Amino acid sequence: MEMANMKPEEITHPPIMDQLAGMEYCVDSNPSWGGCIMLGFQHFILCLGTAVMIPTLLVPLMGGNAHDKAIVVQTVLFVTGINTLLQTLFGTRLPTVIGGSYAFVIPVISIISDPSLMQIADDHTRFKVAMRAIQGAQIISSCIQIVLGYSQLWGLCCRFFSPLGMVPVVALVGIGLFERGFPVIATCAEIGLPMLVLFVALSQYLKHVQICHFPIFERFSVLISIALVWLYAQILTVSGAYKHSPVLTQLNCRTDRANLITTAPWIRLPYPLQWGPPTFSADHSFGMMAAVVVSLIESTAAFQAAARLASATPPPPFVLSRGIGCQGIGLLFDGLFGTVSGSTVSVENVGLLGSTRIGSRRVIQISAIFMIFFSILGRFGALFASIPFILFAAMYCVLFGYVGAVGLSFMQFTNMNSTRNLFVLGISLYLGISIPNYFHQFTTSYRREPVHTRAGWFNDLINTVFSSPATVGFIVSMVLDNTLQARNRDRDRGMPWWARFRTFHGDSRTVEFYNLPFSLNRFFPAS
Repeated sequence: MEMANMKPEEITHPPIMDQLAGMEYCVDSNPSWGGCIMLGFQHFILCLGTAVMIPTLLVPLMGGNAHDKAIVVQTVLFVTGINTLLQTLFGTRLPTVIGGSYAFVIPVISIISDPSLMQIADDHTRFKVAMRAIQGAQIISSCIQIVLGYSQLWGLCCRFFSPLGMVPVVALVGIGLFERGFPVIATCAEIGLPMLVLFVALSQYLKHVQICHFPIFERFSVLISIALVWLYAQILTVSGAYKHSPVLTQLNCRTDRANLITTAPWIRLPYPLQWGPPTFSADHSFGMMAAVVVSLIESTAAFQAAARLASATPPPPFVLSRGIGCQGIGLLFDGLFGTVSGSTVSVENVGLLGSTRIGSRRVIQISAIFMIFFSILGRFGALFASIPFILFAAMYCVLFGYVGAVGLSFMQFTNMNSTRNLFVLGISLYLGISIPNYFHQFTTSYRREPVHTRAGWFNDLINTVFSSPATVGFIVSMVLDNTLQARNRDRDRGMPWWARFRTFHGDSRTVEFYNLPFSLNRFFPAS
């Protein structure tokens, strides 16, 4: 058929649904209890990658030993469980795991490198003193999120969002994490590539295979692929395949180098101020505040992605602000318990919502219970936490891509035949990838950040903000989208579709998805 003879509806695909099609369970519907428990355990396993990797990176720099690292990993899991329950009950109520954030690594390393700490001779003493300094900075900086959230200031900022402006921000919160995917797999390709291929095969090509009328491969592709490749990696380790390999290869590939199982206590309940009373410093706190701003922006983008993948309507500004306030309380808990890093929405767990096609809130709440349970039973939790990080990196290639694609899906509500929109989207995506990549390459090459003045807090502020792809994309897209003929291009930006989701009562489904439990809305009236 010639193009000239085709009807418009035959060559275009106008958006006819606000929610994703094909999701089995949305945010407020639930699988069977048995299915919820298994799916919750799967989300728990997935969040272990970040929960282990951040302490593995930071604790040795602080002077901590393997036992200290095991205790920190337990604490991270415990607080992640608490923060996830708080967010799903009283925050946005979206099915999101609130886990560790890499955005806090730069200010934390800056605190660790403080000359007053580096001169402490005893490693364990230096670890505890550094931990207290980090805790103090987290406690102070948590006030930013709490105030911005519960005062509704962030909600006012969210009213400047549009579908076009959200495209690069949400896309970059997934795609911008590319360094944690294949570059990590390449460090141990013999187990990373099989994991990637198997995960894609189970979750996509074999997803229609059913056992007793249950799509087991689609629902539990993470558990099955990790179990099989972990066993394969164990066989390689025991057989001596890495006996004469370089030290770095052994650390990445062997299954017996985590040192978590032997050093973790059998039973231990993390408690506030377990490392001693926090210490407070204005310099440290200002640096940490930059990470809080990055976490706030990345979480906002992840909330938008989670809403799409949970088949919910876009969260209105009031709900986003409530979620950010709740996340601020979570950061306060990070500081009180001592988790080394702050917290944000776990992007990989958001991606798993799309992979399993299950966006149930109950599943995530059960995963939070698993986190708390296995954090207390240290040795059992350490068994799962000893899974090689390469396996998680392989799954990230798929799950981060899912989230990135969700961001791109917002383009359907905008006019992509507009040169203005093409300019805003193109430059936001390009700079959102290019600028953070420059900061990363500079740091890797010169062993220091690009901004290196005498003001440590200023260095942390600039280096942290511009190392985050989602944050750079947010700054560029928000400025351009709201200054380039914004009022005259509302239709092109997708505002007619977006308008009814800008208030809590603008759409009846919004109340259904985001209403607080136990009649708590009377204490937090919606705006």
